[in-house]
Amino acid sequence: MTYSKKPLVGIIMGSSSDSRIMKGAAEILDDFKVKHEDQIISAHRTPARLAEYAQHAEKMGFDIIIAGAGGAAHLPGMIASHTVIPVIGVPILVYNDKHHKKTDTEKFSAFGGLDSLLSITEMPSGSPVVAVGVNKAGNAGIYAMKILANKFPELKKKLKQHKSNQHESVVKESEMMKKQGLSSFAKKKFK
Repeated sequence: MTYSKKPLVGIIMGSSSDSRIMKGAAEILDDFKVKHEDQIISAHRTPARLAEYAQHAEKMGFDIIIAGAGGAAHLPGMIASHTVIPVIGVPILVYNDKHHKKTDTEKFSAFGGLDSLLSITEMPSGSPVVAVGVNKAGNAGIYAMKILANKFPELKKKLKQHKSNQHESVVKESEMMKKQGLSSFAKKKFK
């Protein structure tokens, strides 16, 4: 199980506030016992550090980098421009919650994360970054697992079990809904 001995995945984010979203990727990797290294690296505030991190990731032998960023979301693309390691971008919906007087409707980015999604997916030809949905860091973790499963047959088995567990969970909930009725089921699930 060499995937649990040394980090194979780097998880980076543009700021500490992104950690509330990016923890989803770490949780998936932790569930599968895949070691990862996590850091805050800003494409705009620490550009030299970003280039150093790319060299560090290659030297460490990372197989994948998961990079989350909001707003202009340059981090995934910029790290991809400095390395041949595959990069999975996580577009993050920017929360403007540093000012306590804002109303709930003013706490979110004016673009609802679309700005981040487009920044990550619209990379120039020859510099691709894979992107998951807005705030879907957990999906980035699963996608990383799929890449690693090509190298580690044991991870492939674990992923198949994960899919089977998802299937069983849906079937179980469907049976509960059928038994209780939709209204009752929804009231209990979302109270």
